[in-house]
Amino acid sequence: MSLSVFSRRSLFAGLAAAPVLLNAAGKKVPIGLELYSVRDMMAKDEIGTVKQVAALGYQCVEFYGPYFNWTPAQAKEIRKVLDDTGLKCHSTHNAASNLKPENLPKAIELNKIIGSKMVVMASSGLPKNEQTLDGFKKVAEALSAADAILKKAGMRAGYHNHGLEFTVMGDARPMDVIAKNTPKSVVLQLDVGTCVEMKQDPVAWIKQNPGRIRSIHCKEWSPDKGYKVLFGDGAAPWKAIFAAAESVGGIEFYLIEQEGYSTPSIEASKVCLENYKKLRGI
Repeated sequence: MSLSVFSRRSLFAGLAAAPVLLNAAGKKVPIGLELYSVRDMMAKDEIGTVKQVAALGYQCVEFYGPYFNWTPAQAKEIRKVLDDTGLKCHSTHNAASNLKPENLPKAIELNKIIGSKMVVMASSGLPKNEQTLDGFKKVAEALSAADAILKKAGMRAGYHNHGLEFTVMGDARPMDVIAKNTPKSVVLQLDVGTCVEMKQDPVAWIKQNPGRIRSIHCKEWSPDKGYKVLFGDGAAPWKAIFAAAESVGGIEFYLIEQEGYSTPSIEASKVCLENYKKLRGI
């Protein structure tokens, strides 16, 4: 589906959904930051960076890969900072290996400490020669097995897409395979920017998977600036996306993710939040 086609459809969907948006605004879906957005700062000072993110006005954060190297004591330090600043952590991003049976106990322990209930596989971990529909069926099996274990701990597994997962392979896309071959309890965390770059329709995807889009990475993309474009200034049909997410997607929280930037990462994160609030009328 071409970008122009989905843009027109999404525009009409957004206009038609205006009353829904007004009602959905009452839900006050939290807006957070995927901390990969400030990865340069996180590498130097995790605690100080989290405090700065809180000061910008974000309501929640998502920790990424390096968190898995924490000790329980370090996780408790982070939890104290979260509590002191009023931030919540609803999810973490994980290497595929973190969701293997031998590593899940550590993931569960750390996520429990910081309050997270969603352990998201950030990418498939498949070698290039296995990045096929059959390969993604194996990913779905791993997600299903992990979700069964996580449920016992009061948590859920999730999967985060990149462009590859929205690439048409024969008669399907890898994301179709993952959605079809995992229980509905597995969260399909939508990365909007990569979906848009692949000329797929994020609104249609949300509607095809009701109740499973519990988290969205509000990553922007544009043909001219790529991922350096800031939230709200790119090609994504955000109003229609929010309407679909809040009416049928089952959204629980949004996360700004700024993959590239031309200004300091914390400044880019500040502007993204300001743009989000303007767009939502907050």
